[in-house]
Amino acid sequence: MTVTELIEATVAIPPVARVRRDQSRLLRLARAVGALAISLAVVLGTWQLFLVAFHIDHFVGKTPLDVWRFLTADSTAAAPQSLPTRGNLYPASLTTLKDAFVGLAAGTIAALACAIVFNLRRSVEQTVMPIAMVLRSVPLVAMTPLITLVFGRGLMGVTVIAGIVTFFPTLVNVTLALRATPQASIDLFRAYGAGPVKTLRKVQLPNALPAIFASLRIAAPLALIGALLAEWLATGHGLGYLMLQSSSLSNYNMLWSTAALVTAYSMILYASISAIEKLVLARFGDSPA
Repeated sequence: MTVTELIEATVAIPPVARVRRDQSRLLRLARAVGALAISLAVVLGTWQLFLVAFHIDHFVGKTPLDVWRFLTADSTAAAPQSLPTRGNLYPASLTTLKDAFVGLAAGTIAALACAIVFNLRRSVEQTVMPIAMVLRSVPLVAMTPLITLVFGRGLMGVTVIAGIVTFFPTLVNVTLALRATPQASIDLFRAYGAGPVKTLRKVQLPNALPAIFASLRIAAPLALIGALLAEWLATGHGLGYLMLQSSSLSNYNMLWSTAALVTAYSMILYASISAIEKLVLARFGDSPA
């Protein structure tokens, strides 16, 4: 064997470390897929058992198989003009997801800004936080007509309603996470002449990244619920209004299908934020804290 053939044979054999890394990735992927399959099976099984255990009439209670047939049936079948059809689900889903994303972004940004201000000025926190907790105790359903009256029935009103739902959990979690930064890291930066803003940017915010993403995972389904509530009580658009319309018209196939889609969207949002969290923490996880 010549030297060239020996080199080619050596290069063709993958290193052991690379093989182990690929195997580890495949193992993690298999575990993720398996966990997703188990979760889906538990949800569908619980759904079916719920209908059986409470003896819900088939006219009202639809099984997962009924929903699947409704979502995948031939759309050319005739339907009464008064009933919403499967074609209404796509534009309604886009409207609801847009409302939820805007509300989640607005609520998260507002919560982060308030948490930063609270961290820099403790007097502001002592003044504002009790007021915020009192407002949080007021049911959002009771506040929705007033919010609609002030901000209108358009995107601004929906943003405020969905943003309120996501604002408070994010505010509390991020405020506590900023405060939980190791004091030794803060003292080290201050010893080198860093001011409060630079210490916040370089130490406290990287240290609070896990709490921020945990808040996003909690707030994303809440933002979806807030968007549905706004559509139900205010705008007359989206999946929220479609659920209300389907219930009033006894279109239970559409009602259960809409509820299943909302659940699926919540799970997808949660999984997407978890995936983004892993990427961000892998890049910025080794903070000075």
